[in-house]
Amino acid sequence: MSKRRTHRPEFKAKVAMEAISGRMTIQEIAADHAVELRNAAHLSVRPIQVSQWKWQLLDGARELFTRGMKSMDKDEGQAKEAELFQQIGLLQSADSGNPAK
Repeated sequence: MSKRRTHRPEFKAKVAMEAISGRMTIQEIAADHAVELRNAAHLSVRPIQVSQWKWQLLDGARELFTRGMKSMDKDEGQAKEAELFQQIGLLQSADSGNPAK
């Protein structure tokens, strides 16, 4: 039974960034890294892997920036909530001084 091939995350990121740069084709990148990994024959890189890692990196980047926007929206919401509570407090204190009609 053969073991599943695993590559380190740093290696995948390096290969994916090369693919995103567009300086070489995906086939050239895979061939280049196959030569680099010749000593570790069980760790060859196939073009489909390069393509998958490229899209994973792009999707992850989108998610990273989306999370950043969500946290910014949350901060703005909390600031607005604090302002509204302050206004409610002022209205309640102003209203408590007036006798009921």
